[in-house]
Amino acid sequence: PSWMWRNTVVVDFVEWLRQWNAHNKDNLAGFYGLDLYSMHTSIDAVLNYLDKIDPAAARRARQRYACFDHFGEDPQHYGLATVAGGAEPCENDVVAQLTEMRRKYAEFIQRDGHIGEEEFFSAEQNARVVMNAERYYRAMFHGRASSWNLRDQHMFETLNELFSHLDRGQTKIVVWAHNSHLGDARATEMHARGELNIGQLVRERFGGRSFAIGFTTYTGTVTAASDWGAPAERKRVRPALAGSYEELFHATAQPSFWIDLRERNSANDFLQRERLQRAIGVIYRPETERLSHYFEVRLPAQFDAIIHIDETRGLEPLERTSQWDRGELPETYPTTL
Repeated sequence: PSWMWRNTVVVDFVEWLRQWNAHNKDNLAGFYGLDLYSMHTSIDAVLNYLDKIDPAAARRARQRYACFDHFGEDPQHYGLATVAGGAEPCENDVVAQLTEMRRKYAEFIQRDGHIGEEEFFSAEQNARVVMNAERYYRAMFHGRASSWNLRDQHMFETLNELFSHLDRGQTKIVVWAHNSHLGDARATEMHARGELNIGQLVRERFGGRSFAIGFTTYTGTVTAASDWGAPAERKRVRPALAGSYEELFHATAQPSFWIDLRERNSANDFLQRERLQRAIGVIYRPETERLSHYFEVRLPAQFDAIIHIDETRGLEPLERTSQWDRGELPETYPTTL
C-alpha cells in the first residue's frame, strides 16, 4: 500500500533529507526500501536499466519476466495458479535473470564509474526483489510461517546488501518497520509458531551493535485498511485490553515517555512478566482485536527501548480518500440515542 510512504510525515522527512544532503556532501544520507511487495515495479526498474546499458540483455530479461504476463498485475493470482497446478513456476527465469546481472557486474559498472555502480546496485536489488517475491507469492498458500519468514529474510538480506554497499559496512542504518518485524521474535509467541523476523536476525548477526526501539499506544487514531488492498481509512484505536503492556503504561497517567529496557532495575524486572502487546499493521480490525492484533511478549527481551505515546494520531496520506476524511463514526452516533 502506497500510503505507508506517501504521507505527510515522509514528505517532511524527505525535505529534511534534502537539506541535510545539501550541507553534508561528505556524509550523504539515503532512503531505501526493504520489502518485496513491488514485484511488477521492480521488473520495470530492471528492464529500464538494461534498456539503457545493454539492449540485448534487456531482451533476454523481457523473455524471462514474460512468464508473469498471464497473471495480470496481482501477484497473488500467480501464486495461487502455481500452487494449484494450473501454471508452471517462474522460479528458474527470475533466478537466471539475477545470476546474469551479477555475472555482468564488472562490465556494467565500469562504463559510468560511481554513478554506474549506484545504478547497477539499484537494478540488482530490484532483480532480487522479483526473485524473492516470486517465492513469497507461492509460499503464501503453504501457511503463514513460510511466507512470513521468506518476507523477513528478504528484508534482512536487503539490509545486509545495503550495509555492505554503503561505505563498505561502516555506515549506520535506521530501519523503520512495524513492531512485529522489529522486536526480537524469540521473545514473543511468534517463536512458538516457527516464525522469525528481521529484529531477531539483526540481533543474531550484529548483537550489541544494534539497538531495537518499539512503539506502543493506548488509544487514538490510526491509518489502516480493513482488508489487504482496500483503501486507507482513519480508524479509532480502541483502548488497550486489560493485561497488556499498553494498559500498564496508560495507568502511569503520563502522556508520553520512553524506557531504556537494557537497564537492570526494579521497573524493568517488573516488565519481564509476559503480557499482551498490540500489533497494528497495514490492516486494523477492531471488531476482532484480541484475535487479530494481540500477542504475548516479554518486552525487555523483545526491544532495547520502548516509546509510549498514550494517545496517537494516524498518518495523513497524500491522496486522501473520502473514507479517510470521514473517519469512523463515534460509537455513540447518533448522539440523541
